[in-house]
Amino acid sequence: MATVAPTILFILLLLFSSAFFLTALSLSDPDINVWPKPRSIQWDGRQAVLLSPAFSIFCAQHPYLLPAANRYLRLIRSEHWRLIRQFPVNLTSSSSLAALNITVSDIDVDLQHGVDESYQLRIPGPGDGDNGSLRAETVWGAMRGLETFSQMVWGSPAMVPAGIDVSDWPLFPHRGLLLDTSRNFYRVRDILRTIRAMSHNKLNVFHWHITDSQSFPLLLPSDPDLARKGSYGPEMQYSPADVRRIVEFGRRHGVRVLPEIDGPAHARSWGEAHPEIVTCADAFWWRPGSKWEDRFASEPGSGQLNPLNPNTYNVVRNVVKDVTSLFPESLYHAGGDEVVPHCWESDPTIREFLSKGGNVSQLLQAFVDATYPYILSRNKSAVVYWEDILLSATVTVAGLPKETTILQTWNNGPNNTKRITSAGYRAIVSSTDFYYLDCGHGTFLGNDSRYDRQTEDQEDPLEPFNYRGGQAGSWCGPFKTWQRIYDYDITYGLNKEEVELVLGGEVALWSEQADATVLDGRVWPRASAMAEALWSGNRGKDGTKRYADASDRLNEWRYRMVGRGILAEPMQPLWCLHNPGMCNLDQ
Repeated sequence: MATVAPTILFILLLLFSSAFFLTALSLSDPDINVWPKPRSIQWDGRQAVLLSPAFSIFCAQHPYLLPAANRYLRLIRSEHWRLIRQFPVNLTSSSSLAALNITVSDIDVDLQHGVDESYQLRIPGPGDGDNGSLRAETVWGAMRGLETFSQMVWGSPAMVPAGIDVSDWPLFPHRGLLLDTSRNFYRVRDILRTIRAMSHNKLNVFHWHITDSQSFPLLLPSDPDLARKGSYGPEMQYSPADVRRIVEFGRRHGVRVLPEIDGPAHARSWGEAHPEIVTCADAFWWRPGSKWEDRFASEPGSGQLNPLNPNTYNVVRNVVKDVTSLFPESLYHAGGDEVVPHCWESDPTIREFLSKGGNVSQLLQAFVDATYPYILSRNKSAVVYWEDILLSATVTVAGLPKETTILQTWNNGPNNTKRITSAGYRAIVSSTDFYYLDCGHGTFLGNDSRYDRQTEDQEDPLEPFNYRGGQAGSWCGPFKTWQRIYDYDITYGLNKEEVELVLGGEVALWSEQADATVLDGRVWPRASAMAEALWSGNRGKDGTKRYADASDRLNEWRYRMVGRGILAEPMQPLWCLHNPGMCNLDQ
């Protein structure tokens, strides 16, 4: 792994070379090409030092920190990243950086919600020593510091900014990515690649939406028929060994894996193994000529768990028992979204219940009352539900304890975040208006004649599905650009007490029209935009949105991600990075 030390002549040439540069801004807000941007940087923007050919990283013998240090050391020694944006620095030739020493205050703190991810990173200037230091309260903060340090290294031979101090910590403890593996299947290697990319962006929660109406790919010991009959086939299932591999890989990269088993809606796939517990299974989802409120599901295919069938709870408890055993994460996502009354009303037992004065909200209440305590009893600190369980216009529950309930919002932008937090609940923000990565790609429905428009008609009653494409056939269109995602202030309109209840946010890739062939491009660098907004915010020190600065750094980071094997989609012509500022809307 050793490299040959550069000669004095080479160093002199390097001092005047235009090949290795770093952005030099003022001391108050220097730019070191790190994404997400650290909270505090002190650097004069001019000094850099070579890494020693024998550069090392020293840390405690910890089962996750030591492998992370070795992983980053290999990356630093092999990456040889050449900056695209070129600005001169003064290379200090009298010394080199020999090592990075990592110190962790409490090495036993586990990876969990709210864990301290702060760190302080210092690279000495000329005459201040040969070793850098990385100090963190926890192993997981040290991992974030290692990521920052790795992005500060560039060139061949490698160099880093000298005389720099970074103090960094996240704005929000929950910074996640949701991936749906039910509509289309993703292999384990695809999930691992996504988790690795998340760690490079300091995202810390992989929200695994495992099951839905379309398939049940999770092979559970207590009820293997759920996957054997409800998946797309034996090659499209996740075994317990697969889950353990994914969870362990996440821990090695500082990423928690939050499982979601949706219910009682989105449950058609359960009926392949247990048809008696699913209502309206495989009914055509929205019959021609019927009203939207008379649909059986919000998309194909139809099926909901029956709250009045006692066997429903036997099956659900077996699922919860196995899932909580497989996933050490302290939170459990129980779904709860898009319950459609007409699906339940199609069942004779439920119709009888309704005829005697019952209502559909009482059915959902019965389901939650029977399952919620059992989930908590499985050593979980809180249950996460989609906002519908509180805010739906047709089917809601009451009395969920605020101390052990978290609501994930997806509708109506900041308004629903306000409704959740003003009611005293903690919130995870995943607004369709900002954070849904699948929007704007059209529809997956066949036999759709809404696009049969050869000329523009201002009186078109099918607006926005007119001849211009309207929302691109997507219910949540248009496409969410990285700028749209970066711009979102997830605590907009909240008072101080409500802000404290916002845990963070998640971008979401629902997979009706996505699989591994497009995974990286659909997610990155748009998820990176949210990563910075939730880590250090989207504003500069003067309080204004830092669009131009973010564009340049994110574009550079996109190319670096591609070099790390993450096939992020392009943002601009390469010319823009070679000509800083020239592609801005204004200066």
